[in-house]
Amino acid sequence: MKNIYRYLTVSCLTILIGFSSLGTFAGNKDRSGQAGASQLLINPWAMSAGWNNAGMASVKGLDAMFGNIAGTAFTKGTDLNFSHTTWLKGTDISMFSFGLLQKLGDAGVIGLSVTSMSFGDIPITTMDKPDGTGATYSPSLMNINISFAKSFSNSIHGGILVKIISESMADMSINGVALDAGIQYVTGSQEQIHFGITLKNIGPTLRYSGDGLSYKVFFSQNYSDQYTVSARTDPFELPTQLVIGAAYDFNFENDYRLTLAGNFTSNSFTKDQIILGAEFSLKNYLMLRAGYAYEEGVWDNIDTDENTNINKGLNLGATVQAPLSKKMTLSVDYSYRSTAHFDGTHSIGARISF
Repeated sequence: MKNIYRYLTVSCLTILIGFSSLGTFAGNKDRSGQAGASQLLINPWAMSAGWNNAGMASVKGLDAMFGNIAGTAFTKGTDLNFSHTTWLKGTDISMFSFGLLQKLGDAGVIGLSVTSMSFGDIPITTMDKPDGTGATYSPSLMNINISFAKSFSNSIHGGILVKIISESMADMSINGVALDAGIQYVTGSQEQIHFGITLKNIGPTLRYSGDGLSYKVFFSQNYSDQYTVSARTDPFELPTQLVIGAAYDFNFENDYRLTLAGNFTSNSFTKDQIILGAEFSLKNYLMLRAGYAYEEGVWDNIDTDENTNINKGLNLGATVQAPLSKKMTLSVDYSYRSTAHFDGTHSIGARISF
């Protein structure tokens, strides 16, 4: 049986690395801005965002649906998560997320989450009225995630996630599908050593369509011959990521814990990142965390060509957790992500496990 688990692990790792060689490592910083559906790179969950997803190798619960889908395999019953994010405070952009995990006995764990972005009302401008027509429009971005994860042994956990991507406005839209796959490996006398690898946002190219790409033109000077012309749109690729990480738990007396974690993130359309983080837990009632993401140019001024990321790299977070009964636990999470030119990104969420 152990040989079967080893074979499955090696096979999954081979598949993940093989896919990454086709997509992830093909990209570089010069392709920045050429991918679409970049909202897939935004962590909507307050807990894991508090240390910049540094704990990808040890993340559990619904936060694992963004960090590493394999972590959902640790769910013991039912998990519910609600989260609200004020993205780049001052821009009126908000994210709303809801998720559900359900354990199905020895068969595994299934999950469902929905994330939507709201941009408020944006004024409509035209060539004739560049200052606005008085009307507004509001784009809609929504991701629906469906997952399955399973523990193959006490050490090996794996999962796969299907993302349904939807972007729309009044007269244009796009719909597509992407996949995530991940593995977590846990070892040590106290299961304090964690390794993880995940490949995210693998999918076909997408293309916008709709009436908004059509416009009327006249081919005669007396405006008698009117035709409808459809503009062509270029397809775009998804922002594929390969993330490899590790974490170590220092378990002290009185249920105190300090976890140090780190990731290497290879981005197909932006700069690669090295993420380091720490989480301190006080008897699982209070958790404090911090993370930092380093990439080339992150210390330069945002107005220079070297810095291409509005996030400054520092993330902070906290969790207050309390048992409501022997089987039910309520947690409240908060995270802050530092940014340039804006007042940061703030997330707050609530989790219920039973």
